[in-house]
Amino acid sequence: MSFFSKKLGIDLGTTSTLVYVPGKGIVLNEPSVVAISEEDNRILAIGLEAKNMIGRTPESIIAYRPMKDGVIADYRVTEAMLRYYINKALGKWNLSKPEVLVSVPAGVTSTERRAVVEAAIRAGAKNAYVVKEPILAAIGAGIPIQEAMGHMVVDIGGGTTDVAVISLGGIVAATSVKCAGNKIDYAITDYIKKQFNLGIGDKTAEDIKIKVGSAIPLDEELAVTIKGRDFVTGLPRSIEIKTNEIVKAINKELREIVKAIKDVFQDTPPELASDIIDNGIIMTGGSSQLRNLPDLVYRRTGVKAVLAEDALYCVVKGTGIALEHLDVYKKSIIAKR
Repeated sequence: MSFFSKKLGIDLGTTSTLVYVPGKGIVLNEPSVVAISEEDNRILAIGLEAKNMIGRTPESIIAYRPMKDGVIADYRVTEAMLRYYINKALGKWNLSKPEVLVSVPAGVTSTERRAVVEAAIRAGAKNAYVVKEPILAAIGAGIPIQEAMGHMVVDIGGGTTDVAVISLGGIVAATSVKCAGNKIDYAITDYIKKQFNLGIGDKTAEDIKIKVGSAIPLDEELAVTIKGRDFVTGLPRSIEIKTNEIVKAINKELREIVKAIKDVFQDTPPELASDIIDNGIIMTGGSSQLRNLPDLVYRRTGVKAVLAEDALYCVVKGTGIALEHLDVYKKSIIAKR
C-alpha cells in the first residue's frame, strides 16, 4: 500500500451515514436519505439537503432511504449515495482511489455483504472491506477485542439492534433484530395517536424520545409540550406529554431489545458468560442513549451495563482504527475484491 493511498471508514446506517478519515476524525455525518424525482427517477439531492426537502417540496419528489433495517434495499441509490459521500469526504481535487472500510450489521448474508463491497468499488473505491458492526463498535468503544476474554456489545442504531459476544477478535454469538430507534419513534407516534387523537411527525416523535423518554418510570417526570394535528377536527393542537407515558408507549420495543440480549446469552459458552459478568455489557449506538436504558438491561439480565463514551460514534471510530491497523484486525475483516 502506498503512503498516498487515502483511507475512508464509512458507517453506513439506516438513519445516518458517518465518514471517518484517519488522522482527521469524523468528516461527515449526514442522514441516509436520497431525494428522487418521481417522473424520471432522477436523483436530486443526497444527505442533509435531501432530508430538508422531505414534506416541503411542491412537485413529486420522494425522499427515499436506500438502507432498510441496516441493509441495502436499493442498490443503485446506495451506490450513488456512497459515491457522493466518498467524493465529499475526499474533496473534488482528489484523483487517487481510496481504500474504503464499510460497516455492516452482524446478521447480513454473504450476498448482502458482497453488495456493499460492489457498491463501494463502483462508487470509486480502490479496495473495499466490510466489517461487522458489533466488532467495529467494540473497537471504537476501546474494548481489547483481541484478548481471550468475552465482551458483550449491544449496538442500538436506527434500524437494527446488534448484540454480539466477542472474543479473540471474532464474534462467538450474535443476533440482529430489526427493532431500534425508528421502531421506538413509531411506538411513540402510535401511542399519541391512540391516547390523544393527535397526529405527529417522525421528527416530533424523536424529539419527545430525546427530551423526556426513559426506559424505566421516573419519580420526577420530565414534561414536554408537543404540537400536532387533531384527528377529529383536523386542526392543530398542542398537548403536554410526560416521561412515564412514554415509558408505557415504548415498553414492547424495549422488551424486544432485552430479549435479543437474553437470546445471545443463551448461546454464549459458560466461560465467556462469566467474563461478561465481570466486564459488564457495553452499549453503543445512538439509541442506546435513551435515559436509563443500561439500568433496564441490568434489571432484566442481572448483568451491569454501561453506556460507551461517545456511543453514537463508536462504530465509525472503529472503522478508523481498523483502517489504521488493517493487519491487526485481519481476522475480523471480510471481503476484499
